[in-house]
Amino acid sequence: MSPRVLTAADIMPMAAYEAVRADRRRALIEAKRHRRLAVGPHMTVLFESYDSMWMQVHEMLRVEKGGDAQIPGELEAYNSLIPQGGELVATVLIEIDDERLRRAVLADLGGIEHSMSIAVAGERVAGIPEADLERTDETGKASSVHFIHFPFTPAQVAAFRDRASRPVFVVDHPHYGHMAMIDATMQAALAADFD
Repeated sequence: MSPRVLTAADIMPMAAYEAVRADRRRALIEAKRHRRLAVGPHMTVLFESYDSMWMQVHEMLRVEKGGDAQIPGELEAYNSLIPQGGELVATVLIEIDDERLRRAVLADLGGIEHSMSIAVAGERVAGIPEADLERTDETGKASSVHFIHFPFTPAQVAAFRDRASRPVFVVDHPHYGHMAMIDATMQAALAADFD
Protein backbone atom coordinates (compact mmCIF):
# COMPACT_ATOMS: atom_id res chain seq x y z
CA MET A 1 0.00 0.00 0.00
CA SER A 2 1.37 3.42 -0.95
CA PRO A 3 1.17 6.50 1.25
CA ARG A 4 -2.15 8.38 1.11
CA VAL A 5 -1.04 11.95 1.78
CA LEU A 6 1.91 14.21 1.04
CA THR A 7 3.21 16.36 3.87
CA ALA A 8 5.79 19.13 3.97
CA ALA A 9 8.23 16.53 5.34
CA ASP A 10 7.96 14.62 2.02
CA ILE A 11 9.14 17.63 0.01
CA MET A 12 12.83 17.66 -0.83
CA PRO A 13 14.94 20.83 -0.96
CA MET A 14 15.27 21.81 -4.63
CA ALA A 15 19.00 21.10 -4.78
CA ALA A 16 18.41 17.56 -3.50
CA TYR A 17 15.46 17.12 -5.87
CA GLU A 18 17.57 18.17 -8.86
CA ALA A 19 20.05 15.41 -7.97
CA VAL A 20 17.36 12.70 -8.18
CA ARG A 21 14.99 14.30 -10.70
CA ALA A 22 16.14 12.45 -13.82
CA ASP A 23 15.94 9.02 -12.14
CA ARG A 24 12.56 9.77 -10.55
CA ARG A 25 11.17 11.02 -13.88
CA ARG A 26 12.34 7.87 -15.69
CA ALA A 27 10.75 5.64 -13.05
CA LEU A 28 7.48 7.61 -13.17
CA ILE A 29 7.33 7.53 -16.97
CA GLU A 30 7.70 3.75 -16.83
CA ALA A 31 5.01 3.46 -14.13
CA LYS A 32 2.64 5.70 -16.12
CA ARG A 33 2.85 3.32 -19.08
CA HIS A 34 0.74 0.96 -16.96
CA ARG A 35 -1.61 3.70 -15.71
CA ARG A 36 -2.47 5.45 -19.00
CA LEU A 37 -5.52 4.45 -21.04
CA ALA A 38 -6.76 5.75 -24.40
CA VAL A 39 -10.58 5.90 -24.50
CA GLY A 40 -11.93 6.69 -27.94
CA PRO A 41 -10.19 9.03 -30.38
CA HIS A 42 -9.65 12.06 -28.10
CA MET A 43 -9.51 10.96 -24.47
CA THR A 44 -6.58 9.88 -22.34
CA VAL A 45 -7.15 8.65 -18.80
CA LEU A 46 -4.18 8.76 -16.44
CA PHE A 47 -4.72 7.03 -13.11
CA GLU A 48 -2.89 9.03 -10.46
CA SER A 49 -0.83 7.78 -7.53
CA TYR A 50 1.16 9.04 -4.58
CA ASP A 51 4.27 8.97 -6.77
CA SER A 52 2.71 10.98 -9.59
CA MET A 53 1.52 13.63 -7.14
CA TRP A 54 4.91 13.69 -5.35
CA MET A 55 6.52 14.44 -8.68
CA GLN A 56 3.85 17.00 -9.63
CA VAL A 57 4.36 18.98 -6.42
CA HIS A 58 8.13 18.99 -6.87
CA GLU A 59 7.82 20.05 -10.51
CA MET A 60 5.49 22.93 -9.58
CA LEU A 61 7.95 24.09 -6.91
CA ARG A 62 10.80 23.79 -9.41
CA VAL A 63 9.03 25.84 -12.08
CA GLU A 64 7.37 28.47 -9.92
CA LYS A 65 10.30 28.85 -7.46
CA GLY A 66 7.98 29.81 -4.58
CA GLY A 67 10.08 28.06 -1.95
CA ASP A 68 8.66 26.95 1.38
CA ALA A 69 5.79 29.46 1.16
CA GLN A 70 4.46 27.66 -1.93
CA ILE A 71 4.41 24.18 -0.38
CA PRO A 72 1.08 24.37 1.55
CA GLY A 73 -0.83 25.47 -1.57
CA GLU A 74 0.66 22.69 -3.69
CA LEU A 75 -0.12 20.07 -1.03
CA GLU A 76 -3.69 21.32 -0.84
CA ALA A 77 -4.05 21.23 -4.63
CA TYR A 78 -2.59 17.77 -5.21
CA ASN A 79 -3.29 15.66 -2.12
CA SER A 80 -6.90 15.22 -3.22
CA LEU A 81 -5.67 13.35 -6.31
CA ILE A 82 -3.90 10.62 -4.33
CA PRO A 83 -6.11 7.50 -4.13
CA GLN A 84 -7.35 6.99 -0.57
CA GLY A 85 -7.49 3.21 -0.39
CA GLY A 86 -11.02 2.54 -1.59
CA GLU A 87 -10.87 4.49 -4.80
CA LEU A 88 -9.09 5.09 -8.06
CA VAL A 89 -8.40 8.69 -9.11
CA ALA A 90 -7.87 9.78 -12.70
CA THR A 91 -6.85 12.85 -14.61
CA VAL A 92 -8.87 12.76 -17.83
CA LEU A 93 -7.53 14.71 -20.79
CA ILE A 94 -9.41 15.51 -23.98
CA GLU A 95 -6.52 15.91 -26.39
CA ILE A 96 -7.04 17.42 -29.85
CA ASP A 97 -4.16 19.23 -31.55
CA ASP A 98 -6.26 21.14 -34.08
CA GLU A 99 -7.63 24.17 -32.24
CA ARG A 100 -10.77 24.56 -34.35
CA LEU A 101 -11.69 20.89 -33.98
CA ARG A 102 -10.90 21.01 -30.25
CA ARG A 103 -13.27 23.95 -29.72
CA ALA A 104 -16.03 22.23 -31.71
CA VAL A 105 -15.66 18.91 -29.87
CA LEU A 106 -15.50 20.50 -26.40
CA ALA A 107 -18.59 22.58 -27.21
CA ASP A 108 -20.54 19.30 -27.54
CA LEU A 109 -19.12 17.60 -24.44
CA GLY A 110 -20.73 19.57 -21.62
CA GLY A 111 -21.27 17.34 -18.59
CA ILE A 112 -18.84 14.67 -19.77
CA GLU A 113 -17.29 14.72 -16.31
CA HIS A 114 -20.51 13.08 -15.04
CA SER A 115 -20.56 10.31 -17.66
CA MET A 116 -17.52 8.21 -16.72
CA SER A 117 -17.53 4.90 -14.90
CA ILE A 118 -15.57 1.70 -14.46
CA ALA A 119 -17.51 -1.48 -15.21
CA VAL A 120 -16.41 -4.51 -13.23
CA ALA A 121 -18.19 -7.81 -12.57
CA GLY A 122 -21.51 -6.56 -13.90
CA GLU A 123 -21.50 -3.36 -11.84
CA ARG A 124 -20.61 0.24 -12.62
CA VAL A 125 -18.42 2.36 -10.34
CA ALA A 126 -19.61 5.87 -11.17
CA GLY A 127 -16.98 8.59 -11.44
CA ILE A 128 -17.33 11.64 -9.21
CA PRO A 129 -15.70 14.84 -10.52
CA GLU A 130 -13.32 16.75 -8.26
CA ALA A 131 -15.36 19.59 -6.75
CA ASP A 132 -12.62 22.25 -6.98
CA LEU A 133 -14.38 24.07 -9.82
CA GLU A 134 -17.03 23.58 -12.48
CA ARG A 135 -15.62 21.80 -15.56
CA THR A 136 -18.51 22.66 -17.89
CA ASP A 137 -19.09 26.36 -18.50
CA GLU A 138 -22.42 28.19 -18.80
CA THR A 139 -22.46 27.66 -22.59
CA GLY A 140 -22.15 23.89 -22.18
CA LYS A 141 -18.50 23.74 -23.27
CA ALA A 142 -16.44 21.14 -21.43
CA SER A 143 -12.96 21.68 -20.06
CA SER A 144 -10.19 19.67 -21.68
CA VAL A 145 -8.99 18.45 -18.25
CA HIS A 146 -11.06 16.63 -15.62
CA PHE A 147 -10.19 15.04 -12.27
CA ILE A 148 -12.40 12.06 -11.47
CA HIS A 149 -12.69 9.88 -8.35
CA PHE A 150 -14.03 6.32 -8.62
CA PRO A 151 -15.17 5.17 -5.14
CA PHE A 152 -15.34 1.36 -4.91
CA THR A 153 -17.22 -0.70 -2.37
CA PRO A 154 -15.21 -3.51 -0.73
CA ALA A 155 -16.99 -6.04 -2.97
CA GLN A 156 -16.11 -4.01 -6.06
CA VAL A 157 -12.47 -3.82 -4.94
CA ALA A 158 -12.43 -7.62 -4.61
CA ALA A 159 -13.99 -7.96 -8.06
CA PHE A 160 -11.44 -5.54 -9.56
CA ARG A 161 -8.58 -7.54 -8.05
CA ASP A 162 -9.91 -10.76 -9.58
CA ARG A 163 -7.81 -11.27 -12.72
CA ALA A 164 -10.81 -12.80 -14.49
CA SER A 165 -12.97 -9.68 -14.00
CA ARG A 166 -11.82 -7.72 -17.09
CA PRO A 167 -12.64 -4.15 -15.94
CA VAL A 168 -13.67 -1.61 -18.57
CA PHE A 169 -13.49 2.20 -18.52
CA VAL A 170 -16.78 3.56 -19.88
CA VAL A 171 -17.72 7.02 -21.16
CA ASP A 172 -21.46 7.23 -21.70
CA HIS A 173 -22.01 10.74 -23.10
CA PRO A 174 -24.42 11.49 -25.98
CA HIS A 175 -21.54 12.89 -28.05
CA TYR A 176 -18.74 10.65 -26.79
CA GLY A 177 -19.70 7.05 -26.13
CA HIS A 178 -16.56 4.94 -25.86
CA MET A 179 -15.15 2.08 -23.80
CA ALA A 180 -11.64 0.76 -23.22
CA MET A 181 -10.56 -2.50 -21.61
CA ILE A 182 -8.21 -2.22 -18.64
CA ASP A 183 -5.66 -4.90 -19.47
CA ALA A 184 -4.18 -7.30 -16.93
CA THR A 185 -0.98 -5.28 -16.45
CA MET A 186 -2.89 -2.07 -15.77
CA GLN A 187 -5.38 -3.93 -13.60
CA ALA A 188 -2.53 -5.19 -11.39
CA ALA A 189 -0.97 -1.73 -11.17
CA LEU A 190 -4.26 -0.10 -10.22
CA ALA A 191 -5.18 -2.83 -7.74
CA ALA A 192 -2.18 -1.68 -5.68
CA ASP A 193 -4.01 1.62 -5.07
CA PHE A 194 -6.55 -0.13 -2.87
CA ASP A 195 -6.03 -0.96 0.84
